[in-house]
Amino acid sequence: MSAQATSPEADPFSVLTDIARRSREQAAGLPKQEEAVELFSGIGFTLAGQRYVAPMGEVVEILDVPRFTPVPGVRAFMLGVANVRGRLLPITDLALYFGLPRPAGALRERRVLVIEQGNLFSGLVVDDVLGMQYFSVDSHVPDPEDPPAVVKPFLRGAYQRSDEVWNVFSTLALAENEQFLDVAHW
Repeated sequence: MSAQATSPEADPFSVLTDIARRSREQAAGLPKQEEAVELFSGIGFTLAGQRYVAPMGEVVEILDVPRFTPVPGVRAFMLGVANVRGRLLPITDLALYFGLPRPAGALRERRVLVIEQGNLFSGLVVDDVLGMQYFSVDSHVPDPEDPPAVVKPFLRGAYQRSDEVWNVFSTLALAENEQFLDVAHW
């Protein structure tokens, strides 16, 4: 402490000024604003061996495949409807919809991404859910390489992390697709 602060005759204002000066000299600086990294976040999932991420806000819930009732007269990708907390949830096998190979294993080992877009409430069966994924927006690739051609219209670029490419799958684009909405068997 300075001699000024210990002196009984010291001016209180001078003591406070001295304390403020020493505090500023020893204070650590705040991180620079440009060090903050903007992130994209979404729900990671796999489909036919490829990694995808659905933007946060497009997936309202993740479920184990619920018991469902098949519906006659619909296309094969429409597995049926399930009662989820009093609401009828159409269950769609996304691999079957796109004509992609399904991995070996029982349907109950897969997961369901629940989407709700306007009047559409639907469950999309995927191979696995990989949880929340975060990517630096700087790692966005506008035109991903080698996604399956049938999936490409529903992609909004990709994110690269290490050696992994995560295609951004737009459930909004899927929900607006006439072919997806037309489940009647013709």
